[in-house]
Amino acid sequence: MKVFVIGIGLIGGSFAIDIKAAFNEAEIYGIDKNEEHLDSALSLGLIDKKSNIEDLDKADVVITAIPVDITVKVLPEILERINDECLVFDVGSTKKKLCNSVNDHPKRRNYLATHPIAGTEFSGPQAAIANLYRGKTNIICEVEKTAFKLQEKGMEIFTRLGMRIRYMDPASHDKHIAYVSHLSHISSFMLGKTVIEKEKNERDIFDMAGSGFASTVRLAKSSPEMWAPIFKHNKENVIETLEEYIANLTQFKELIEEDNFVEIYKEMEDTNHIKTILKGIS
Repeated sequence: MKVFVIGIGLIGGSFAIDIKAAFNEAEIYGIDKNEEHLDSALSLGLIDKKSNIEDLDKADVVITAIPVDITVKVLPEILERINDECLVFDVGSTKKKLCNSVNDHPKRRNYLATHPIAGTEFSGPQAAIANLYRGKTNIICEVEKTAFKLQEKGMEIFTRLGMRIRYMDPASHDKHIAYVSHLSHISSFMLGKTVIEKEKNERDIFDMAGSGFASTVRLAKSSPEMWAPIFKHNKENVIETLEEYIANLTQFKELIEEDNFVEIYKEMEDTNHIKTILKGIS
């Protein structure tokens, strides 16, 4: 099985590691605009060979793990270059625009729109790790538009990697992910910005930063190259979530100004219910 990974970073590289471990016959070919990434991927053993988009006609599987704005542009060309038996899937954090971009493509049947809910705050081939996807949910959109034989090929890969499958339409995916992922990243980036600006005047502020701050701001270390296009693609949903979040922050601020700590206690107590909702999620 010849697997071409476009974008050898955390996500693409981790797929390469796990597919090589799960499929003895798998050959991994890397495509990346960054030559240093390809060299690192080779030296780390993530890929077997460097390649380019002109060689996609040889592929059995193509994994597109690049920023969503670039994926929208190149996905039609990828489909044009592959053979009829090749499966193409992407790992983008937005789905509606990607699905729309190839809705009328003659080889739409070869494309499976997926979003593995997995990752870390690190990027590049050196960030790739084994078993990143084990036990993680993989959202699949518009599965009915993918040829059944190619659905099966994708499901075999996901099953061997230990992923859970969930089906969703692209619009619902983009709306829900804005709340549970995109808003979290914005909050983390802005918390980091707030503290960095304060630190300019209070040099020892980071000496006081504990694990709570570190865990909350962790996502601010994520790649802007990946996340700025995500916010652009999901603009309407992101704005909606931000408006609700800002309204809650404003209300909390007003309660403090009013010395209404009884209500603050109740707000936090009610929100503690999230422990039950997120039980078992790591």
